[in-house]
Amino acid sequence: MNTAVEARQLAALVVAVGVTCALHVGKLPVAIPVLREALDITLLQAGFLLSLVQLAGMTLGLVVGLMADRLGTRRVMLAGLVLLALGSALGAAAPDVNMLLLTRVVEGMGFLMAVLPAPGLLRQRVAHAPTLARALGWWGAYMPLGTALALLLGAPLFQLVGWRWAWLALAAVSLCAAGALLRWVPAARVANGLVKPTLVRLWPRLERTLRAPGPWLVAVAFFLYSGQWLAVVGFLPTIYSQAGYSGAVVGMLSALAAGINMVGNIGAGRLLARGMQPGWILTVAYGAMALGAGVAFAAQGHPVWQYLAVLVFSGVGGLIPGTLFGLAVALAPGEDTVSTTVGWMQQFSSLGQFLGPPLVAWLAMRVGGWHWTWVATGACSLLGVWAARRLQAAWRTRAFVPGCA
Repeated sequence: MNTAVEARQLAALVVAVGVTCALHVGKLPVAIPVLREALDITLLQAGFLLSLVQLAGMTLGLVVGLMADRLGTRRVMLAGLVLLALGSALGAAAPDVNMLLLTRVVEGMGFLMAVLPAPGLLRQRVAHAPTLARALGWWGAYMPLGTALALLLGAPLFQLVGWRWAWLALAAVSLCAAGALLRWVPAARVANGLVKPTLVRLWPRLERTLRAPGPWLVAVAFFLYSGQWLAVVGFLPTIYSQAGYSGAVVGMLSALAAGINMVGNIGAGRLLARGMQPGWILTVAYGAMALGAGVAFAAQGHPVWQYLAVLVFSGVGGLIPGTLFGLAVALAPGEDTVSTTVGWMQQFSSLGQFLGPPLVAWLAMRVGGWHWTWVATGACSLLGVWAARRLQAAWRTRAFVPGCA
């Protein structure tokens, strides 16, 4: 970008596009009680509805990353937004839970294509390293912000127009986001015209990415974070509804729990820009998630303390994605493998989000309640501390450092 102002404006637009994509993930938690009544779905099916949007990322994250590095980040994002709109529109017409599950797969592919290339796009357009670090921290906040908005506005919207019209409205939002990206983020240019997509063979780039330790470490670390976060926050509306809270109260409590995650994301970008070591940031965050989940699910009969613990779990845990997006850019083997590295990280993140909610739902069904959920989340956090130490060592010896100083 030519100026810092232009860089900040582009970063704001990219984050806003990400938020519109996250709405499609966040619409499900608050819709589950409505869908269980309308389509007679089970708790386990609800878990898969929460996680199935991640199927594409779980299986095709690396492929989409390679595609973005070769065909162009902006182009792939535009295609993803259109596909996301199509999936949501088809979901509005779903006659039963099986068709709704299939449309979630379509939404998942669109979601992946729309959000995965964004860090690479920011890397291409933001040259100033501290600004890039802060922009990536803000990018890490797109998911909690979009999820919080969906949780907050979902219940009244469903009461006003029904879930099918809400699905159609979100399809229109995705098309508007595509129009904004097309209008205000021009195709990359050089002095003699448009940049052509690179024709470098895909296999050497893939081999170079997967032989480096950095992409593996950020992928595993994101897996250990994403599954437990979506499982806890995704089932909060169901837990509170079962406890007898009203729909409005459930929406506000769940929205705050999701939205506070963005504080950690943004804070991570600022800490990295100021030179804080990422390994320490990650260790503190995983420790806070373990403590927060332990109190939230084990301290039965103390609802205030339980909810405060959920806020700690989500808010301090938000340091993890904000840090990992910065590390993914910094630990990529080269500038031409940034989207491929993010794709590999996204693949593991999606795997965690795919497995987390059904696993927690299965555990709750087996033990007759949510009080043992902390065991699963605590194990993930303990392994996350190990990954944080390995990432710190890799960060110290990194060779390609575009924005994580």
